[in-house]
Amino acid sequence: MAQWHAERADLDVSPLGIIGRLHRLAARLTEELVAVYAEFGLGEGEFDILATLRRTGAPCELTPGELAASTMVTSGAITKRVDRCVEQGWVTRRVSERDARGRVVALTEAGRALIDRAFEAHVANEARLVAGLNDLERARLAHLLEAWGRTLDV
Repeated sequence: MAQWHAERADLDVSPLGIIGRLHRLAARLTEELVAVYAEFGLGEGEFDILATLRRTGAPCELTPGELAASTMVTSGAITKRVDRCVEQGWVTRRVSERDARGRVVALTEAGRALIDRAFEAHVANEARLVAGLNDLERARLAHLLEAWGRTLDV
């Protein structure tokens, strides 16, 4: 930033300090999260599908469109992720009882057992990752990120 300031004193380069640090932190956090998913034979996509289904509560099933909306990825990405989960026996895909044209993705018992174990490890991992911040710092950071996200219409 000091170099840019020296070269372009006419510009306020302070946002670089925020965005650059956030970008590096996000990449590092992703590495740390993915490592835990891998311990359970999961990639990010599979973890996301299983966790989304599990947190909906019984009967732990959603349409592909609902999964796409909850996970914020495209329907094509959902199809690939669900296909991998079906192959592993973690979810099933069936015709919707409400609309014969639609499909429903449901968590299997094996999928539920897996995501319950993986999610426990995930929560412990995230606690480890924020352990360097005290409760007030965590609350402030969560508030700032939420407020910033709203300004970007996220």
